[in-house]
Amino acid sequence: MSDPGAPAARLLLVEDNAALLQNLYDYFEGHGYELDSARDGLAGLALASHGAYDLIVLDLNLPRLDGLALCRALRGELHLRTPILMLTARDAVEQRVEGLRAGADDYLIKPFALAELEARIEALLRRSRPATTTLLRCADLTLDVDNARAERAGRPLTLTPTELKLLEALLRAAPRLVRRAELERLLWPDAPPDSDALRTHIHGLRQAVDRPFARPLIETVRGIGYRLSETAAPERGP
Repeated sequence: MSDPGAPAARLLLVEDNAALLQNLYDYFEGHGYELDSARDGLAGLALASHGAYDLIVLDLNLPRLDGLALCRALRGELHLRTPILMLTARDAVEQRVEGLRAGADDYLIKPFALAELEARIEALLRRSRPATTTLLRCADLTLDVDNARAERAGRPLTLTPTELKLLEALLRAAPRLVRRAELERLLWPDAPPDSDALRTHIHGLRQAVDRPFARPLIETVRGIGYRLSETAAPERGP
């Protein structure tokens, strides 16, 4: 649900299915979002060209101008940096990769749960909005975002650039869980590597943040993701 204390996020929905579009309006207006919509690609291009939106939800299969062509036009011709979440009924890996390469930031395969769509929208909005807090904290762990300086209990931590990105994402979400897929998209926006590289980077982060101290902060939720918690249980592995 959008933050009631923050300005309402403006979404542009480009979707030709009338029933789905009505469901999206019913759900997201009820959750505090402002919505505009278009039923074909050319109408979506016109609205995106003249409106200031926080995020665009874009169907892949559209009349007059399909979603891939529209996405390329928004990124290439208009140089639009607004986050784009693509909806597709196609589940082939090649087609999903094509959408990401066209400029989409994320995708969701139909049919989907509206709550999952909202969660993905919230994640994209968090990544696109400027940080309002430069000093992040969890227990005795702090991160000065502007200066890329992390400390725990007053002791400086030596972190790689990738570990700094992970720590910032975990601190901004703390104590909430951050899913593996979200962290992978943060580190590798084009496509995550085939190997379990995220697990390796989490291990390095844990070695710096937790190992020298009596109380662990990084908690693994097996098969789902990670979070920073003052009540984290000791981990045997990353």
